[in-house]
Amino acid sequence: MSEDALPPDTKLTTTKQRWAEEGRFLTGRIARPDAERLPPGQHLVRDWPVLDLGLQPVVTRESFRLDVTGAVKNALSLDWAAFSALPQSRSLSDIHCVTTWSRYDNTWEGVLTRDLLEVARPAPHAAAVMLHSYDGYTTNLLLADFASEDALIAHSWEGRPLTQEHGAPARLVVPHLYFWKSAKWIKAIEFIARDKAGFWEERGYHMRGDPWGEQRYSDD
Repeated sequence: MSEDALPPDTKLTTTKQRWAEEGRFLTGRIARPDAERLPPGQHLVRDWPVLDLGLQPVVTRESFRLDVTGAVKNALSLDWAAFSALPQSRSLSDIHCVTTWSRYDNTWEGVLTRDLLEVARPAPHAAAVMLHSYDGYTTNLLLADFASEDALIAHSWEGRPLTQEHGAPARLVVPHLYFWKSAKWIKAIEFIARDKAGFWEERGYHMRGDPWGEQRYSDD
């Protein structure tokens, strides 16, 4: 997917890139996931703020297709019926956004990444995934993070289908990392032999994004 497919920088995009350059929101505190539910530098919200690149693509269930490519034994191209035929699961988890808000107890429904991996069967040399979205967004994950037990490709939130602004018809949810890693409007999952930077990672954000380690920016 080429840079040409990306929308022009928006006010949010340029602001978040400046935050990376300035090291905004870093507290210097250390917290442990097993001892403290709210990561350092975060505050709780009850709503679900909307953040994107300034473009919210309209992707219907009829037009949806999820491609699984790269270093896998079984490449996949799933339409909505095939995606829905995969094992479906429900999960409860928190959201932690790099812009300092967190939201507790979100109920998701969708396909666990582990169940997708059972079908795709990553090759032995696969080390990471690059996620591609319908708006041109990309973000990278180590394979171990993508395969975490509570990670899923969600189609529903709080018992209802995802709305367009939150990534309908399907988005990734990886609760233990900052939420920019949970790509909305997911289009393709590319398995790669070596980790490489996605959209925000190329603009100064951390390659992994662990909230409890305050891995917000590339030098954290």
